[in-house]
Amino acid sequence: MNINLNADTLKRFYTLSTHKIYSLPIVILMPHSRCNCRCVMCDIWKGNNNVQQLNESDVEKLLDSFRKLNTKLVVMSGGEALMHPNFFKLCDIIKTQKINICILSTGLLLKKYAAEIITKTDEVIVSLDGSREAHDKIRNIPNAFEKLKEGVQELKKLNKNYKITARCVVQRNNFRDLSNIVNAAHDIGLDQISFLAADVSTDAFNRPELWGEEKIGEVKLLRDEVEIFKSEIEKLINSHHLDFENKFIAESPEKIRRFYNYYAAFHGLNEFSQISCNAPWVSAVIEPDGTVRPCFFHTKVGNINDESLDEIVNSEKSISFRKNLDVKTNSICKKCVCSLNLSPLTKL
Repeated sequence: MNINLNADTLKRFYTLSTHKIYSLPIVILMPHSRCNCRCVMCDIWKGNNNVQQLNESDVEKLLDSFRKLNTKLVVMSGGEALMHPNFFKLCDIIKTQKINICILSTGLLLKKYAAEIITKTDEVIVSLDGSREAHDKIRNIPNAFEKLKEGVQELKKLNKNYKITARCVVQRNNFRDLSNIVNAAHDIGLDQISFLAADVSTDAFNRPELWGEEKIGEVKLLRDEVEIFKSEIEKLINSHHLDFENKFIAESPEKIRRFYNYYAAFHGLNEFSQISCNAPWVSAVIEPDGTVRPCFFHTKVGNINDESLDEIVNSEKSISFRKNLDVKTNSICKKCVCSLNLSPLTKL
């Protein structure tokens, strides 16, 4: 069978084989450092009184790199990206390059900005932590679930085809709620839900100092809870088999089962599951102060205030990092909760 490869696809193959970035399809942009939730598994909100943010000129400077690297998707991450005072101006700048924009959101501001979201972005991924009571408790915000639901419904009212999906961080406060979480996703009107485990071992999400054991214990499953979790996973797989088949649940049953392995590994019950990830070869993360990382969890490789993005990702330091990174043995990668494995043939 003959496969016709376009220039960008070939560049993505070259990137993986040479470790030099010829094409960077995804950029995760953190426009500022604030959040409107106070989640137990994330410390971004603790920086609300020390706000850092990117402005329009910062994003304009990125456009040349986006063109050179043929970036297809910018993911607006946070915190809560919608809290940026000029958020939609940033979107307008990015859109001049015909780049798709995805917002990662707590959902609390969706209703307020629904019209702008529909016209200026392409997709929203909301955080859903549980059914109503569990979600509000984890978010530590009154009526968070109801505000999320109202926001999703407002977006769907304006455009029923606008894509809205959810991510759920499975941790100690909601691991018994898996089936209810999927039911809640249906009730809210979401198009899909995906799951991931909680990161408890890196400095990501505004943790300049690693968590101590007491804080980790608030999020990580305890030894006697992991077997209960295993049972809850099987209940989910059995009760929602149609949601797995039609991909309303994004992960396969086997991938969901690996979440048990993740938490069990902290108690020496098994090894951490091997991951398959090429995030540093296909994406980059830009933080509110301009720091560039190869992914959320690895150390910084530069700053857009000092060099252009294309210079940073192709610096000697960055190329050496990718060339020497073995995701199967690297201590950070082994515990990764958010791996990305993007084929050069994948269209964005």
